[in-house]
Amino acid sequence: MEKTSTGLEANVAGLLCYVLGWVSGLVFILIEKENKFVRFHAVQSIVVFGAITIVQIVLSVLSQIWILGVLFSALSAIVWLLGVILWIVLMVKAYQGAMFKLPWAGNFAEEKTK
Repeated sequence: MEKTSTGLEANVAGLLCYVLGWVSGLVFILIEKENKFVRFHAVQSIVVFGAITIVQIVLSVLSQIWILGVLFSALSAIVWLLGVILWIVLMVKAYQGAMFKLPWAGNFAEEKTK
């Protein structure tokens, strides 16, 4: 793989876009100005893990409701587990050099990095 403007291999930088969720995506979108592969993964990380963070915050607030709180807590646990699985898959795919596009977020990321 080619080097990026950060001096990292593109696949390593792509993986690092996901390591801290939307935070590392934000860091890479700010520091990587040229490599479209890295920028794609940075934007996709921001969108996907930003959305998961917002959903988790909403579910956390809703879990404080008296009887329905148990349901929202269970739903939060499911979202967390799916998020961890997605996080691992996205890191592996980026490290393999794949432009792995998630349905909505990948299309958005691709559009923003043209």
